[in-house]
Amino acid sequence: MSRPIEDYALLGDGETAALVSRGGSIDWLCWPRFDGSACFAALLGTRGNGYWSIAPTGAVVRHARRYQPDTLVMETDFDVRDGEVRLIDFMPIGNGPSSLVRIVEGLRGVVKMRSQIRLRFDYGALSPWITCVDDTVQARVGADLVVLRADVDLQPDDESIEASFEVAAGARVAFVMSHGLAHESAPQPPDPETALVATQRYWREWIGGFDDSRTAWPAAVRRSLLTLKALTYRRTGAIVASPTTSLPEAPAGELNWDYRYCWLRDTSFALVALLNAGFQKEARAWRDWLLRTIAGSPEGIRVMYRVDGDRHLPERSVDWLRGYRYARPVRVGNAAAAQHQVDVLGEIIDCLDVARRGGLSSTNHDDVIEKRIVDYVAQVWNTPGSGIWESRSAPRHYTYSRVMAWVAIDRFIAHRATNAHPGEPEPHERWRALRQTIHDEICREAWNEGLGTFTQSYGDEELDGSLLLMPLVGFLPADDPRMASTIATIRRELSDDGLIRRRKKSPNGPNEGVFLACSCWMADCLHMQGRDAEAREQFERVLAIANDLGLLAEQYNTEHRQLAGNFPQALTHLSVINTALGLCGPTLQRGGG
Repeated sequence: MSRPIEDYALLGDGETAALVSRGGSIDWLCWPRFDGSACFAALLGTRGNGYWSIAPTGAVVRHARRYQPDTLVMETDFDVRDGEVRLIDFMPIGNGPSSLVRIVEGLRGVVKMRSQIRLRFDYGALSPWITCVDDTVQARVGADLVVLRADVDLQPDDESIEASFEVAAGARVAFVMSHGLAHESAPQPPDPETALVATQRYWREWIGGFDDSRTAWPAAVRRSLLTLKALTYRRTGAIVASPTTSLPEAPAGELNWDYRYCWLRDTSFALVALLNAGFQKEARAWRDWLLRTIAGSPEGIRVMYRVDGDRHLPERSVDWLRGYRYARPVRVGNAAAAQHQVDVLGEIIDCLDVARRGGLSSTNHDDVIEKRIVDYVAQVWNTPGSGIWESRSAPRHYTYSRVMAWVAIDRFIAHRATNAHPGEPEPHERWRALRQTIHDEICREAWNEGLGTFTQSYGDEELDGSLLLMPLVGFLPADDPRMASTIATIRRELSDDGLIRRRKKSPNGPNEGVFLACSCWMADCLHMQGRDAEAREQFERVLAIANDLGLLAEQYNTEHRQLAGNFPQALTHLSVINTALGLCGPTLQRGGG
């Protein structure tokens, strides 16, 4: 059976990311980018679909792992009968080829080790042509070239590349795997020891920009920031939702989606987190990527994009992969990109508002884009859509989508009223009237008097965790009687072991796990109501289920006590950052302040 999701650690270089297990096996890696084809796909299949394991040949009696402080350099210690070794894993950051570096360091005695590599491109389907060239082993298939260099003899065949070796105390054995293009000269792998020092320095200098005194949970914030940075494509500043696809939300179910793309819905969450944590450079890069990506007609704005701004994400099933713990299908691409989701338009306008209030300079171009979008919102705000959770059922009038349409108009009015250009009148009364119309409709149509709560969509009786965002974006105060009743109802009806689901369990199943971002939003709402002790308790429930490295997935299965969904997940870590900072002092808020 596949390892639990929490058994994995994240490695990253700002181009792509890898997942390495507690046992020293890299079971997921896409090259050359986050959204590239996987060459190690054992995570979603079997070892026959690609992996790279380095481990002792003898029985391991004890092992431990950790990130080197303030880095994404991973250490795994293996204690065997004859001694102890440390495996150091990282991806160098720089101008060279995207690479994996693995260093085995002897700590005690003499330990027999084995490295086993099975490269399988196109998500585990294609075996490469493996050749020995000088002191390297090279694997080619299609456009991809992988070059492997090691301090020990490599033994390649048509199926795999292996090495058996011994490591004595004080000795170090390095392996370097680099990616290139098959039609170009082979990439020059970096020197492993030089790359290690440079990578340690890079991560520590970057996270050094965060002030620990801003929060009562500095370790959690630092790890979340490092994770967010690792999920940022350094060439464009775009942030992927996760480095993985198809890790299931429900055990052995079909709720398996490709998250290796950039959701516009995450823009405001990300901007608030980066600005409050003091990372203006990254916030500006994210905002600029957004503006480049959505340039043009508002009608063409997508829900998500690739890291380079490409809008084409055709969805297909990878039928030869059995899925994580037999959860099928394994999907590549995401059909939700083309859905009609009005809330995304509000997220963009909210992002531009947060950027301005956070000190990021804007241009007339920003204003032009903003005006085009709000004009479009005025046309489509009352149309049904797929909603924040990207339902693939019939379109509905989702409450959160309406709220974000209101946000778009509200932020536009605020900006034009306080930043009008010379000779430009204040916002026309029609915009104020439209804002009021939308607000009145939501309060009338989304409110269920019998239940005493707002509901997921107009006219239904379903609760929804996204309703917790209503006070966070400034639609209603958290202590407004209607909002207070909604928060209390969600806390009572959607709570599972103290964590919050985004919707009620289905009696017919399969049921997804609790949604960790919703649990953070609940803490934010409690804080806004002045219930700080309860807010902290709620937030610490989220922190308590992180794995031993501080990493979190999208969801958590309370029955099996395991993380669920794609891992690690940007929105979860963004929510951790925002809540950890917001509970401890004044911060920039989406709803103002």
